[in-house]
Amino acid sequence: MRLNTLKPARGSKAARKRLGRGGGSGLGKTSGKGHKGQTARAGGYHKVGFEGGQMPLQRRMPKRGFRSALKADNAEVRLSELNKIDVAVIDLAALKQAQIVHETAKRAKVFLSGKLEKAVVLRGVAATKGAAAAITQAGGKVES
Repeated sequence: MRLNTLKPARGSKAARKRLGRGGGSGLGKTSGKGHKGQTARAGGYHKVGFEGGQMPLQRRMPKRGFRSALKADNAEVRLSELNKIDVAVIDLAALKQAQIVHETAKRAKVFLSGKLEKAVVLRGVAATKGAAAAITQAGGKVES
């Protein structure tokens, strides 16, 4: 092998298409654009998903699902996670301090999951009926 004999592998370099250069080229006359119509014209374009005036697929399909705008503001807290906090009075700031809820949360709600092993006072944090009953049973209380 010599450097002056090196060349690309056969078929790896395709020649570019030369449009409108005679019938023998295979791309003469209409240059591969077909006869007339919007796509044959200069500047002719269809928006993405356009189906020639037919109702597009994305509009024929039914609407589905829902994304809540409030989801980022609300946080859910398991009852068992309250055991991790060393403070007697638990509010939203205490939950954020213990990194149980995200810093951007504006509201939190405790739901019944797991067991509470100490008496706590829940202040400014919502609780489900089951969670509130478990907190009072453990000797704590829920303040709105």
